[in-house]
Amino acid sequence: MAESDKTNSKIQEFYKGLKAEFRKIVWPTQETLTKQTISVVSVSVFLGLVIALFDWAFQLGLTRLFQ
Repeated sequence: MAESDKTNSKIQEFYKGLKAEFRKIVWPTQETLTKQTISVVSVSVFLGLVIALFDWAFQLGLTRLFQ
């Protein structure tokens, strides 16, 4: 029985600590979240286009080289 109480006490302490840590989280505002999301999507699309452009250029170059 003492073993069970000790285990329950550890579990309760874990969840108390977890709850305390969640109170420390500073969640972003809607405006910040929107700006950061737009930035990430924009950079991802831009880099995707750059990679596609390089891929197309290399493919074109190799095709002409080996014709």
